[in-house]
Amino acid sequence: MSDTQTVSVPGRIMAAEMAEQPAVLQRILDEGAPKIREVAAEIAARNPRFVLLTARGTSDNAALYAKYLIEILLGKPAGLTSMSTTTAYGATPDLTDCLVITVSQSGGSPDLVASTKAAREAGAITLAVTNNAASPLAEVSEFHIDVLAGPEKALPATKTYTAELLALYLLIEGLRGGDGSAAKELPALAAGILARQAEVKALAERYRFAQRLVITSRGYGYPTAREAALKLMETTYIPASPFSGADLLHGPLAMVDNVSPVIAIVPDGKGGEALQPVLDRLRGRGADLVVIGQQAQVDAASAGFALPAGVPEEVQTILEILPLQLLAYEVTIARGQDPDAPRALAKVTETH
Repeated sequence: MSDTQTVSVPGRIMAAEMAEQPAVLQRILDEGAPKIREVAAEIAARNPRFVLLTARGTSDNAALYAKYLIEILLGKPAGLTSMSTTTAYGATPDLTDCLVITVSQSGGSPDLVASTKAAREAGAITLAVTNNAASPLAEVSEFHIDVLAGPEKALPATKTYTAELLALYLLIEGLRGGDGSAAKELPALAAGILARQAEVKALAERYRFAQRLVITSRGYGYPTAREAALKLMETTYIPASPFSGADLLHGPLAMVDNVSPVIAIVPDGKGGEALQPVLDRLRGRGADLVVIGQQAQVDAASAGFALPAGVPEEVQTILEILPLQLLAYEVTIARGQDPDAPRALAKVTETH
């Protein structure tokens, strides 16, 4: 096959970048972890009283994962910022003793840079988590963590997302004096999941002609539901609505019927236990329920993808998204579209 033909294969770049994820995760554990521990130790010594997380798009879902980690593992209040309060409205909050973590693959979006600069001027400890150490965001932040994912050329973010998740987990482990050992098996487990692409390809046939999707989870799985919905929408163009299981019961459940495709991410732990009543209600409504979770949960659903057992719940998020990235890719290919270059999107989104 000529170089020209190779370049024209739809999804070639996204497929290659998804396949890199085990190596990226291993690189973070081997090369990135010492620097992350150093940054965490410096920040912990200053004892921030609360944490604000700033991000957009895929990185916003990584930030939401960090919010769960901070509140559960650190016991500190954490929130997601509304950047327009400073960039559009000119608000000047007092951020003394606050840790502001800005997550961005490129580190180039003007509103992220401006809000981080404003936070630092307002007294915050500022940390940028990016895939670009030379970015404007890294430059205006007091601290920086490089997620070491390497160049990402496909428009849908895959390897940078899982790299952000692992870097944030190691950071928060460092802030509480933990050793991050729960993550050590992730590269091998990720490789095992990605090797099962044929299972996902078969699953993708369910959604080739779907008109809409509902995706739900709870706890650490909720960021995965949001990221899966984003990946499916930006690649397949199928409207996908992500809901916390608790929120799904507060009204949106009414739109689910016996032809409604629902994907449930069921963590093995407290998040999955909290989601169980929602799964029961969905089955009672006859929903076409596909589960990403443990084998027993998959067996009780219409179909699904079983995840490895025995993984600590706080790092399952890094594995849960992998079959859903593959699903977005396979559905897009089945629909005759190119997941490398979704229409109307740019790799760096310059919001203000």
